[in-house]
Amino acid sequence: MKILSRSYIALIIAILYIPILVLMLFSFNSTNNTGVFTGFSTYWYEELFRSAETFTALKNTLILAVSSAVISTLIGTAASLGLHRMRSKFLRGAIVSVTNIPMMNPDIVTGISMMLLFVFVGTRLGSADKLNFWTLLIAHVTFNLPYVILNVTPKFRQMDKHLPEAALDLGCTPVQSFFKVELPNVMPGIVTGFIMAFTLSLDDFVISYFCAGSDFQTLPILIYSMTKKEVKPDIYALSTLMIIAVLTLLILTNLTGDRDGKNSKNPDWRSHMRQRVQERRAHRTAGKGGDAK
Repeated sequence: MKILSRSYIALIIAILYIPILVLMLFSFNSTNNTGVFTGFSTYWYEELFRSAETFTALKNTLILAVSSAVISTLIGTAASLGLHRMRSKFLRGAIVSVTNIPMMNPDIVTGISMMLLFVFVGTRLGSADKLNFWTLLIAHVTFNLPYVILNVTPKFRQMDKHLPEAALDLGCTPVQSFFKVELPNVMPGIVTGFIMAFTLSLDDFVISYFCAGSDFQTLPILIYSMTKKEVKPDIYALSTLMIIAVLTLLILTNLTGDRDGKNSKNPDWRSHMRQRVQERRAHRTAGKGGDAK
């Protein structure tokens, strides 16, 4: 049974990663032949740095991805905090259901519907350029928000509910309590949500294709336009660099998380906070016992 499960895992890993390895291999091919590896060369990396069109598309993609990830992370964290503190279960469930619609919808439905909305609003406002960077940014923030909320909300639920109260007992204001106590506890979820939003925005084609104007071209749209003629290996080189950058980011995130976990074990203000939480719990338990009597 173990051999079968390991073989299955190996097969899944092979299906996922062999195409990426092939792409990285052919980015070092000495010719533009995608069927035969004729020799090792960095020619296509040199061509990449000489291509103004590719670099413009990459710059546009990175600006869009970072902007949408930052905005969706800020809004998503605030929404998660509001959902966590909401008392009405019915209202909370309704808001979560509505928030998850962009995540459940097919990309083509979201893209077409948002394009129609932007064109309608642009026509009403008398705008000549109805689709531009700002419409694309709004579209990316819209489909990124559910993923941020999905990562941050469970962290608020896992956090000890007595921690903010203990911080207030120690003299913090509500704002200080949030930034000094609650925010560090949910930070892993915020970082994960940011990375997911950044990756989804970087990768998106369908919604970008419908919501981007003619003056703003992202990398996926550029690659799609190349497929009508020929995809040059300099795109393989660019994809390789992006894969290495994302892999480095993930490794650094994991190392940072491990370091934070080790630091949290050290005796500091957290030990005082834990003591205050225990005292508050004991006080509440004693209060319930007194009421029973």
